[in-house]
Amino acid sequence: MSSPSLGMCFDRSYPAGAISEFAQRLEAGGVDQLWVIEDCFYTAGISLAATALARTERLHVGLGILPAVARNPAVTAMELATLANLAPGRLIGGIGHGVQSWMEQMGARTPSPLTTLEEVITVVRQLLRGERVSCEGREVHLTAVQLDQPPTTVPPVLAGVRGPKSLAVAGRVADGVVLAEAAGPDYVRAAVRQAAAPGAFRVSVFSSLCIEADRRDAYRWMAPVLAGWLSSPNPAIDAHPHADELRERLAGGETALTEMPREWWLQLGAIGTFDDALEHLAMLADAGAHDISLFPAPELEVARAQIGDVVRLVAALR
Repeated sequence: MSSPSLGMCFDRSYPAGAISEFAQRLEAGGVDQLWVIEDCFYTAGISLAATALARTERLHVGLGILPAVARNPAVTAMELATLANLAPGRLIGGIGHGVQSWMEQMGARTPSPLTTLEEVITVVRQLLRGERVSCEGREVHLTAVQLDQPPTTVPPVLAGVRGPKSLAVAGRVADGVVLAEAAGPDYVRAAVRQAAAPGAFRVSVFSSLCIEADRRDAYRWMAPVLAGWLSSPNPAIDAHPHADELRERLAGGETALTEMPREWWLQLGAIGTFDDALEHLAMLADAGAHDISLFPAPELEVARAQIGDVVRLVAALR
């Protein structure tokens, strides 16, 4: 498989004003993509994406991920169409369920997240194609809605989902899927099988980034993150070839995680030395990933330094 498009994620906790710096430095370094993260109740994806697109000329910007019920789907389509017309060919849309506890906080929780996601992605893609849409669904209700300015270049709309049923929805109605951190090559392959898309299907993967001269230092940085992944339901972890052993090690404390074999860490992220990160990226590409966007540390100053790591990885892949 050809080299995937490589990018970086803009963590939800970073100050909004840092988006221009990240976007401009990534573009100057030849990086393909920047993905903005919209989580409640942090910074908002649409405004971050608009700023990143306005500050750059070639960088592709992904929305990861707009909750399906946070906006009316007609408004979501308007927003995506506007961004796509401001920067033709450079927007990647992303829509997901949203964390259900957050949706409940907003009074927007749906009784059927799967049905809602399917209806929302379906009508958003129809509207982006310039169609006149009426829908009397279980959750979505539109009457003769048509965008006045549909995008000249229709952006892909990917589903940010994890479980088998949600992946099946993505395969039916989305242009592709966004897989969150901890998605190793085995999970990428499983997700593609579960989506069972009838045609072209874009696979974008978020993967954690932690490069150190001594890989053990990277493991120590990432052990608390891995402990969090292991402590909650996570299909990506379940697909890891050593999932049971990972959980057994966690019972012995985070130190036991740092002592895992290198091969186990390679399945989890771009974690270790620079060469380890390159090997992880190659594994994801071989599994079917078209885009890989690297998740930096939550500390802003550390993330600023990690932009250089992403630039070096892009150069090495080319």
